[in-house]
Amino acid sequence: MAEENESGQEKTEEPTPKRREDSKKKGQIPRSRELTTMLLMLAAALALLVLGGWMGSQLQALLEWSFTIDRSHIFERDVVVRSLHEAIGRGLITVGPFAMAMLVVALAAPVVLGGWSFSARPMAPKLEKISPIKGFKRMFGTKALVELGKALGKVLVVGGTALGLFYLFFDSFYAMSRTSLLPAMAEGMRLFYIFFFLLALSLLVVVAIDVPYQIYDHTQKIRMTRQEVKDEFKQTEGKPEVKSRIRDLQREMSNQRMMEQVPKADVVVTNPAHFAVALRYDQSAMRAPRVIAKGTDLLAGRIRAVAEENGIPLFQAPPLARALYYSTELEQEIPSELYFAVAQVLAYVYQLRAARRRGARPPDQPRPEVPEGMDQRPERGGSQGDQNG
Repeated sequence: MAEENESGQEKTEEPTPKRREDSKKKGQIPRSRELTTMLLMLAAALALLVLGGWMGSQLQALLEWSFTIDRSHIFERDVVVRSLHEAIGRGLITVGPFAMAMLVVALAAPVVLGGWSFSARPMAPKLEKISPIKGFKRMFGTKALVELGKALGKVLVVGGTALGLFYLFFDSFYAMSRTSLLPAMAEGMRLFYIFFFLLALSLLVVVAIDVPYQIYDHTQKIRMTRQEVKDEFKQTEGKPEVKSRIRDLQREMSNQRMMEQVPKADVVVTNPAHFAVALRYDQSAMRAPRVIAKGTDLLAGRIRAVAEENGIPLFQAPPLARALYYSTELEQEIPSELYFAVAQVLAYVYQLRAARRRGARPPDQPRPEVPEGMDQRPERGGSQGDQNG
């Protein structure tokens, strides 16, 4: 049965990336003490293997120095204090590299599972921490049983490994008792390194079980109800009505910018009522005419009105208007298939302007043709004009 939250709803949904990030900020991350313990023990074994000989010789020299007293210092009152301070300093220098190595591993070990997390929230006082009922559940709950199982497992694994090693090296222990002191101490240190490393390595069995469980347990704790997923989506993506309003405002701003370009057009090709496409062509800067404004229905009416106010010619050519609208986006050059048709329109516009300046009879209006199918709505996709209209 899935867990329930405080409102009684079942947590049936996997945690979202945002939920995981929020839980990490709160200090709720998977942790395995067994993994940290194993890494520390392995690091200690390797550090002793590398530094053990040097540390042993330094400690031996320190002991010899501590028990050697110069006769000239016997009657000095502060000789004991000075000797103690020097002994402490030399001792710290001796064990310092080992302690530093342990500190580095202790700080780096959490990165292996869950990463670093600095949060004061887990230390904040909570009533449930002193609640007898919650405490009873923690003592006899599933997590307590798991911890008990891990403790028994460590005893069995480490204890079994120790007994097996003792049996395996029994002859070496027996031979040590029959040799002189220094060789026996050297052999004892060698066996100590082997025992310590293998005992640390035996914890890998416990870690292999504990790490997947900690990840699973953490995931179960931060699972979400369907309502929580919906609420988070609204918070991150925004409420539908707010997003709709933002889109409307963006559309209005885009239309406003587009309408400001209409007075720069050379001609507006119309349907005549449902479509309007404003074209501009600058021979010195453009390879082909560009669509600088387009729209349908109400927006098309606004484009025509602005064009009339600024003396921009309106050219009625329904197939061409639809073809331009469907095939070209704003600020894009028209497709090559429409070059000839648009060239006819622009030539007519230029001739019309020249005739008006001279007071001559206006030229005959051409009937530009467009390739078959270009004046039809594409089956897929859309255009900005669809949204603007």
